[in-house]
Amino acid sequence: QVQLVESGGGLVQPGGSLRLSCRASGIIFSFDHMSWYRQAPGKERELVARITTGGDTNYADTVKDRFTISAGDAKNTVYLQMNSLKPEDTAVYYCHAFFVQYDFWGQGTQVDVSS
Repeated sequence: QVQLVESGGGLVQPGGSLRLSCRASGIIFSFDHMSWYRQAPGKERELVARITTGGDTNYADTVKDRFTISAGDAKNTVYLQMNSLKPEDTAVYYCHAFFVQYDFWGQGTQVDVSS
């Protein structure tokens, strides 16, 4: 059974930083790509950043130049470094992984940006 476990969320002041982590278990193959999504209250879930097994990355325009997605040394581990956080970044952040034709989701971690 594949599981994705996120950590690193919390409360931070505007302008601050947080680092989210996602670790997968229950799979011996590498995912085709791993991503971070977020969902704010009353809004649809949106893609924040994605990294492929080849190391290619892409970002939502709203987080470009502030957030960085990276792969960990351990297989199927991904991080999201979030800098210069804004109140509009407040959301539940979900780790997502894709393999062949299957989607896997973590349970989400709350990020609150507030003074």
